[in-house]
Amino acid sequence: MADGPHSLSVTEGRRADAVPRRRRAVDLFRATEIDARLVGMLGALALIWVGVDLLSGGAFLTPRNLWNLSVQTASVAVMAAGMVLVIVARHIDLSVGSVLGVVGMIMGVTQAEFLPSLLGYEHPLIWVIALAVGLAAGAAIGLLQGMVVAYLGVPAFIVTLGGLLVWRGCAWWITSGRTVAPMDDAFRRMGGGIEGAIGATWSWIIALLAFVAIAWRTLQVRRRRRQVGFALRPVWAELVVAGLACLAVLAVVLVANSYDLPPRVAERIAAARGLAVPPEGLAIAHGLALPVLIAVGVGVAVTFLAQRTRFGRYVFALGGNPEAAELSGVDTRRVTVLVFVLMGTLSAVAAAISTARLNAATNAQGSLDELYVIAAAVIGGTSLGGGLGTVAGAMLGALVMQSLQSGMVLMGIDTPLQNIVVGLVLVVAVWLDRLYRSRTLKGGGA
Repeated sequence: MADGPHSLSVTEGRRADAVPRRRRAVDLFRATEIDARLVGMLGALALIWVGVDLLSGGAFLTPRNLWNLSVQTASVAVMAAGMVLVIVARHIDLSVGSVLGVVGMIMGVTQAEFLPSLLGYEHPLIWVIALAVGLAAGAAIGLLQGMVVAYLGVPAFIVTLGGLLVWRGCAWWITSGRTVAPMDDAFRRMGGGIEGAIGATWSWIIALLAFVAIAWRTLQVRRRRRQVGFALRPVWAELVVAGLACLAVLAVVLVANSYDLPPRVAERIAAARGLAVPPEGLAIAHGLALPVLIAVGVGVAVTFLAQRTRFGRYVFALGGNPEAAELSGVDTRRVTVLVFVLMGTLSAVAAAISTARLNAATNAQGSLDELYVIAAAVIGGTSLGGGLGTVAGAMLGALVMQSLQSGMVLMGIDTPLQNIVVGLVLVVAVWLDRLYRSRTLKGGGA
């Protein structure tokens, strides 16, 4: 039967009804104030995980692989948190991988060759001193590079490009190319592994603390908005956002607690504690890994620094409009130096995680990490034009980049092709950033 005027009017009516429904859905999403980029990253991450799992025969989405993925992401995520402030301030740091390498070598030599001759092997202060020396070295490198950028006027791109070569050469020069191993037992815990996890009980305790922190943060933000007269999110939107955050924490802890220690290790631990091993075997969960907790702690600290301190406001002001910031009385040179000091310090933290995980300091440590860190920050919504970026987005971007790399390894893709994929992802991320900024400007900053 041919369609008549009545059928056409029904079709048009359905189309007309679909438009308001889409608008209502958009309005509901906007009410939650969730960043659209964050949703896009989560969608991309889900596609990567599902796709790689299918192509690898189900080897990706397992508790063991996801636990290892979180540990592998930690060092890049720590540096990405610092890179956000560097890029927001309209600079770039191409030397972070080399800084990681040289600081890792310094910490390795300190604890494996220098301190044992003074304090003796397995002295309880060895790891503390080695870590302190590494942090000081990272901060000093950041201070040097920041001073050159701020006070000598050399572009950060050139300074850190030179640093990429200089610090990589210094890492080789310290030991003439030797690999330094092993690391101190207590130091190794920062890298994860069997001894670098906190177990199921403490993981659940941390999850409960996270739930409380999410609820407290939600109430605090709402109270602050009411005090300054800003518009409040609907109560349902507050509950949805807080609920999603709690679900994310719950999922992470469930995965961590689903990965059990090897049977022989569990039996050895049970024997040391005087516990009987049941006939069906003993299951002891790894729980959350220490490097993951370190990365989360760094993320929270840098987020607080960026959002709740004068220094953070100055960084965003410098990135938004350097001339206006300087005319407003901001010491832009000092802010620039502090940004690079922070980046150097966080590179040292990442070096400690990487060196502890490898149980060795090698000359290849940190190679190409600068690409992963910059890509993570840009994918996470940090604009290369400055003035815009979030630490949480950058750390999620680090997870996306590490998922790509880990997935390609599982699928047996050669290293050169992996580098091609990383390079393409970086270019596409910058292109999407430009599109986003242009649309935002056309939309009047909406």
